[in-house]
Amino acid sequence: MDKIPMTPKGYAALEAELKQLKAVERPAIIAAIAEAREHGDLSENAEYHSAREKQSFIEGRIKELEGVLSLSEVINPAKLSGPIKFGATVTLVDEDTDQEKTWQIVGEHEANIEKGLLNIKSPIARALIGKEEGDSVEVRTPGGEKSYEVLTISYV
Repeated sequence: MDKIPMTPKGYAALEAELKQLKAVERPAIIAAIAEAREHGDLSENAEYHSAREKQSFIEGRIKELEGVLSLSEVINPAKLSGPIKFGATVTLVDEDTDQEKTWQIVGEHEANIEKGLLNIKSPIARALIGKEEGDSVEVRTPGGEKSYEVLTISYV
């Protein structure tokens, strides 16, 4: 299997979620199932079925997180420099609207566009890889062609 690139911050966040699920959520749902069982007939017990559904979700998420963390390759952006690559924080200006945007290129499991974390597999990130400050970038997005100019590149 391929390694999954991840920043130290992203790795720590997934690790914290896994610990929360194992130490808090899993025991709580086991207790809720035991309590619901005490209420009698399980075939018509909505609390029991709801708790079992939640348990199934939690167990699935635990397996997913364990798989992702076992395949992850933590890359520290602070040790990198040069043209745009994984971990770079990039400030771009839209050549049509003059609107500036700043994104950090991260792994797909830590991406969150609202927080400025751009998935390495996204069209914009793929177009930016290898570019340098001052370069113009053409990106084919679902909304059409976009042109950006790279203002700054930093590795924090």
